[in-house]
Amino acid sequence: MVSTKTESELSLMRYAGKVAYETLNLMETLIHEGVTTKHLDIEAEKFIRSKNCTPSCLGYEGFPSSICASINDEVVHAIPSNRKLKSGDIITIDLVVTYKGYMADTARTYKVGHVSKEKSDLLKYTEEALYKGLSVIKPGIILNDVCTAIESVAKEHNYGVIRELTGHGIGKYMHEDPDIPNYSNSESNLVLKQGMTLAIEPMFSLHSRKVWMLEDGWTITTQDGSPAAHFEHTIVVTDNGYEILTGEWKMAKDGYIETEGKVLEIIPGGDFKVKLENGHIVEARVSGKMRQNLIRIFPGDTVLLEIPICDLTRGRIIYRK
Repeated sequence: MVSTKTESELSLMRYAGKVAYETLNLMETLIHEGVTTKHLDIEAEKFIRSKNCTPSCLGYEGFPSSICASINDEVVHAIPSNRKLKSGDIITIDLVVTYKGYMADTARTYKVGHVSKEKSDLLKYTEEALYKGLSVIKPGIILNDVCTAIESVAKEHNYGVIRELTGHGIGKYMHEDPDIPNYSNSESNLVLKQGMTLAIEPMFSLHSRKVWMLEDGWTITTQDGSPAAHFEHTIVVTDNGYEILTGEWKMAKDGYIETEGKVLEIIPGGDFKVKLENGHIVEARVSGKMRQNLIRIFPGDTVLLEIPICDLTRGRIIYRK
């Protein structure tokens, strides 16, 4: 059964997603020739815990690390080790963050030093496939429309689509219904509804789509040794599209997010319903300073808000544009 999430549940997933996004950004600064994947794992866990979250992969069905760090022909789930990165490698960092019982899943493939054009293009078009899949998401569409959009990019560039690995629903559990293949199939006939939370994650190989699992019971590699790329976002289906939960939030000050929005309506009592840039809707009140200066707010106004990360359903309007 595919669940939909309440606004209070989504607020927790948004924070988990924010921390997941920031962790991948940290990984980008640390990835260079000579660094070990074990060092990346240690730094990722340290950062995630510093944000009052937990690394969900650690201990999941016995997995021994906080991140998956997959190099070159390793598609997914490689265990961090003392292996050092070399110039020309590509490495996928896949991680899941939990905040107060709710999860967000994300992945990104990075270049190490100078990489071949073949590898560089593989990364470029796998990421393109992610956003092409996202672009069709809205309530009422069939899930297979997302699968078909992702596959179309692979077909255009003759890449292998890894069929044994799929996207999935996510929330209180890392893997919830539905499965989301990266290729067109008649079984993906779910009608998307507002509030569904999904992890969309194309995984392409440069050549053959065939994979196998190594003896460690986790690492999945391409059978022909060709490199693989993997990009992933956790999203929620909104009333007219989707919102990326593992994307960027601008921090105004410690504990607060700063973002723009458009005022939709005035709520009885003097508060406002505001739609943010990412499609999320919050209730907001005008700051004391704006009240003192007699600045009035009307539906249709563009405003700047501060939103506490402890409650992403409410905010404070600090500026009218």
